[in-house]
Amino acid sequence: MQSRDEKISSGRMTAIQYTILAIFLVLGARLWQLQIARSEEYDALAERNRVRTVPILAPRGKIYDREGRLLVDNYPSFSALLLRDQPRDINLDLPAISAGLNMQVKDIQDKMRRFAAEPKFRPMTLKDDLTPDELAFIESHRNELPELDVIMANRRLYPRNGFAAHLIGYVGEVSKDMLNNDPAYELYEAGDVVGRSGVEQQYNDILMGQDGSRRTVVNSHGKELQSLEPLSQIPPTPGKPLKLTIDLDMQIAAEEALEGHNGAIVALNPHNGEILAMASRPTFDPNAFSVRISRAEWNRLITDPAKPLLNKAIQAQLPPGSVFKIIMSTAGLQEGIAQTLHVNCGGGKTFYGRFFKCWISEKHGSHGDVDITKGIYQSCDSFFYTLGEKLGIARIAKYAMALGLGQKTHVDLPDEVSGVMPSEEWKIKNFKQKWYAGETISVSIGQGAVATTPIQLARAFGGIVMGGVLHRPHVAFPDQLPDEYKQAMAQYPEEVDIPIDPKNVETITNAMAAVVSPLGTAGSARLEGVDFAGKTGSAQVVSNEGRKNSKKLSGSEYNDNGWFVGLTPRRNSEIVVAVLVEQGQHGALAAGLASQVIKAYVDKQRKHPMQVVESGKPVEMTGVWSTPDPDSLVGERLRAARFMLPVSLAQKTGSHTTGRDSKQHRHDYLSGRSAAAVRRPSAEWKDSFSDLLPKPYGLGYLMPPFQGSISNQQLPLFVTAVAGSGKE
Repeated sequence: MQSRDEKISSGRMTAIQYTILAIFLVLGARLWQLQIARSEEYDALAERNRVRTVPILAPRGKIYDREGRLLVDNYPSFSALLLRDQPRDINLDLPAISAGLNMQVKDIQDKMRRFAAEPKFRPMTLKDDLTPDELAFIESHRNELPELDVIMANRRLYPRNGFAAHLIGYVGEVSKDMLNNDPAYELYEAGDVVGRSGVEQQYNDILMGQDGSRRTVVNSHGKELQSLEPLSQIPPTPGKPLKLTIDLDMQIAAEEALEGHNGAIVALNPHNGEILAMASRPTFDPNAFSVRISRAEWNRLITDPAKPLLNKAIQAQLPPGSVFKIIMSTAGLQEGIAQTLHVNCGGGKTFYGRFFKCWISEKHGSHGDVDITKGIYQSCDSFFYTLGEKLGIARIAKYAMALGLGQKTHVDLPDEVSGVMPSEEWKIKNFKQKWYAGETISVSIGQGAVATTPIQLARAFGGIVMGGVLHRPHVAFPDQLPDEYKQAMAQYPEEVDIPIDPKNVETITNAMAAVVSPLGTAGSARLEGVDFAGKTGSAQVVSNEGRKNSKKLSGSEYNDNGWFVGLTPRRNSEIVVAVLVEQGQHGALAAGLASQVIKAYVDKQRKHPMQVVESGKPVEMTGVWSTPDPDSLVGERLRAARFMLPVSLAQKTGSHTTGRDSKQHRHDYLSGRSAAAVRRPSAEWKDSFSDLLPKPYGLGYLMPPFQGSISNQQLPLFVTAVAGSGKE
């Protein structure tokens, strides 16, 4: 053992000196790094400990109908934030937080675990849509629980009871799975609220605003110093409002008509493709998504066999049944086959060694001698079997594809399906098999492999009655969309023109008008005083042989689907309504639902006032009426005329009319009396077609292409011009 007086060796002293020098060198290097090399970085960290950035969420744009009536609004809501950059151990406070916010500790821990990869300075949303009690808990415990904060957000407020839910869609938070697996969300961050379906998704970039922020000073405990003003504030940019082509009155009519049925209704204007109404059943409540839907509710929605999240107007691809016969009629007439075709229906016909039944055989009846008109309004399968055999699948597919079947309509809504229009090429491509002629027979009545959506049928029928002009359906007015949206949709043509002979259009539409007569398959849907036309259809879910061979296929879920596509007036139509009723059995039920929507439209149009025209400008008017015709199927013949009213000439012929006479004119006009009974036409009006103009027909009025009201002084000029200048 060394004595206390013994000196330390020089070697050991040297080692100690070098050790001390190394320590000072390390400390000096670290000090240089902190003070000089990375001073800006650590200044920023220090500032972050002193200054907190709190987001200010931007409200989404509101959604309106075509007349400016509010469909989707926002409401103020408060969310609890968890500030994870606190110096204290948050886990110790979890029991108190869970009790005050009515949450489970495990749920909070799960949220923290999912958010662990995010930067600590980014607040985590702990709970949305706080109750007044929960909000009061946070405010009263700011000292004890400085890691809790509150942020105000504008939540979506949708119509109740799932009204227009599939059309409007819903919003939801961006999840990590979405960020990792879907390139569409690569520009977003976890927790951002975006549109997830419908209009909300399609026009998310328009409706979604830009969040703002404010920077505030906090103390060493992380508590915001109320005595100091915010260091800076960036106000949020609200989302832009969006006006839809939807008519709220038509939407209400469609929703009410479909209540109690599974299926879909689409109503559109064939002149421009504007969708006036779109409803699907069963529906869901999008308000459940505006905060955060529970896992149990989500599982219920996605496992429901009725598929409440499916927009059946654009996503239900099903056999159209006899509605397809209008496509067949167009092909047959255009090819010059159907005009002279007569078929004797004895309850069915034999093709290629197999007997194909007509639906009338279920009632132990037959249609007898059938031409194209009777084939449509009595929906004779035998006639269309024969027509299909003569046309062949190539020509059937040609016209069906030209009219938009088997392909997307490119409506401005997400996740539209294309349907199926079979052909020889289709079968070879998908099944590596040849097409058999017997398959054409089933396709001829809208069965077999044919699958369409309601919106496809509405567009196709609209194109036929418009003489072959098909417009792309849309739910937003194009003039309000940014250029990038217009460029994206420019790849799809707004209008497609298919030549259809006007005589063939007349044949088809006259027969469709007889469908809703006592002789037709939907006589119960007839609307008195309305030029209503359409076509019924019923499509099998399973084949007759399959139903016979399996007792398990006897339930109501295997009943036929009912279809109907209706329109008014029968030519140059203003509205087309396509209806699908799942398990609806017969098209007559669907026709009744369509008639409710048509009636709502006609009633609204009749209530529209007309506008006073400017003096000196000619006015274009159209009239639709009927004349007795004993040879017609419905006892009347539809007539229409277009009128040009030169105001100066009308003023000359009607200038002596007194105010008292004008009131009588108005009364007679509104009550439907003959216009010429009010005033005989002047000799200066040429090409007079009658001294007595028959009562108005169709929509029940003469419709000028303007709105407002006609004054007492102008009304007699109006009826004089109509009585004296019509050309059929």
